[in-house]
Amino acid sequence: MAEYELGKWDLSELAKNPKSPQFQKQVTELENLAKKFEKIKTKLDPKMSSKKFMSILKEVEDISEKMSKIGGYASLTYSADTQSDEATSLMTKMSKLGSEISNKILFFDLWWKTQVDEKNAKRLMKDAGELTEYLQHKRLFAKYALSEPEERIINTLDVTGISALVKLYDKITNAFEYKMKVGNKTKVMTREELTNYVRSTNPKIRETAYKTILTKYTENKGVVGEIYQNIVLNWRDEGIDIRGYDSPISMRNIGNDVDDKTIESLLSVCKKNSPVFQKFFVQKAKMLKMKKLRRYDLYAPAAANIKEKNYPYNKSVKLVFESLGKFSDTLEDFARKVFKENHIDSSIRSGKRDGAFCSTLTPNITPYVLVNFTGKSRDVFTLAHELGHAVHSQAAQDRSILVQDAPLPLAETASTFSELLLYDNLSDKISDNEKKIMLSEKIDDLYATILRQSFFTIFEVDAHKQIADGTTIDEISKTYLNNLKDQFGSSVQLSDDFAIEWSCIPHFYHTPFYCYAYSFGNLLALSLFQRYKKEGKDFVPSYINILAAGGSKKPEKLLSEYGFDIRSPKFWQEGFGYVNEQVKALSKLN
Repeated sequence: MAEYELGKWDLSELAKNPKSPQFQKQVTELENLAKKFEKIKTKLDPKMSSKKFMSILKEVEDISEKMSKIGGYASLTYSADTQSDEATSLMTKMSKLGSEISNKILFFDLWWKTQVDEKNAKRLMKDAGELTEYLQHKRLFAKYALSEPEERIINTLDVTGISALVKLYDKITNAFEYKMKVGNKTKVMTREELTNYVRSTNPKIRETAYKTILTKYTENKGVVGEIYQNIVLNWRDEGIDIRGYDSPISMRNIGNDVDDKTIESLLSVCKKNSPVFQKFFVQKAKMLKMKKLRRYDLYAPAAANIKEKNYPYNKSVKLVFESLGKFSDTLEDFARKVFKENHIDSSIRSGKRDGAFCSTLTPNITPYVLVNFTGKSRDVFTLAHELGHAVHSQAAQDRSILVQDAPLPLAETASTFSELLLYDNLSDKISDNEKKIMLSEKIDDLYATILRQSFFTIFEVDAHKQIADGTTIDEISKTYLNNLKDQFGSSVQLSDDFAIEWSCIPHFYHTPFYCYAYSFGNLLALSLFQRYKKEGKDFVPSYINILAAGGSKKPEKLLSEYGFDIRSPKFWQEGFGYVNEQVKALSKLN
């Protein structure tokens, strides 16, 4: 029986030492392929044969795979040691190379979107197999595309326009210094350091941490609020007035390849189900021996007086394998492959990147997983989560690199599902006290990734309309405070200082309407898990086929083939059925 030890990954399958002649040969080969591809430009013709068109797409795949390998090598080397000058230098060099290669092949993408007539496009797509819907999705944007000179003007102005505003927001907010008294000392901290105190076991420290953050944003509300209003107006001017999208959110929906109706259905079900989490907040107050949770206490650890169990790495890995294996041998084999090929970096080291991720580089290379394993129960779930991503990629390994990755709203399906399988497996093996901690943490996470994110999106819809009609920063803050009141009802005591919290959320500035993807992915996994609970082993082939589709099909179409109608509120309600069960289970343990 294999024993698993903490360690570093092996990247030799991707590239040799960057100083070696072999590495330079990989770079030269890639550059030559891109140069050769550029010569296709003069031969592009909407009337070309399907065979010729497919051979061009094959060249795009080859270039993408080769770039992904050496680019991936650089970024994974850097993640393993962010303090290494050599790794930093290689990362910069490969990013520059990636940008140059993308620019060299961009003409084909533009040609396909804007210069191929509908009749020839249909003819060429008819023989494109798994790439049909990928090509169709690209052409969706043609409707909103402008002439080449206009596109160039927008690209040029974006650098000093919306991109500059986002950089300005980051520059201002990342420079904030927070002073907070901890014990007898006043500490100067970054926001990330201060956020740790939001999860303190001490209620006074939690309150002070939140107030310290919110006060800083209140002091700067004039400038960060003005930046937000201009980003929103820019988004509207370009998207609706110039390109002709139906609404601010539909720009994001089309990018995510989902219908407006699907997202409307998702958000309305989330709003309707806020009482499910309100019941949890009432229970959590009891666990913390409080009459009512304040908004400052939302993420307080419920296990303040209970010693948390430690999980050895070897046992944790085997637990995750066992959880996947109980569902499907195929998925367990995919997870084992990551370890067998030493594609996991699990040890904690100085200079190594924080957090966790899974990186899929090409369909024929097993994904790489990075975790920082400390032995807490959260780490075991993080391991299951990232291996879920790795399983998803391997299920779709027969796909082209152009469609192996699932679209954003489907990207969290397998990772969340793997966590649910682990929890299901663990709940039979732990004491009631341990279960209480694990369940409370789990519902905390479900709130943060489903309800909170959907209410963020509901706020954005309201704020974009409000700003278009002309408003003030204080009025936007009132809208946000009302949004929080809808979320919490009477279950949480809400203070007015949280009205400014919207200006602390970088997603609103960086990527408008991004947040619903979290609600979508997590609720989808919960709904699928509910089906598994009803159907048992009969559900397994459907689930694996959904993962195997990668990004080759539009989410609505893919899921409808297996009897799931994601346009219908009933489908999303199934996910909340699971959340409700967990809240009831916690109530019985209290």
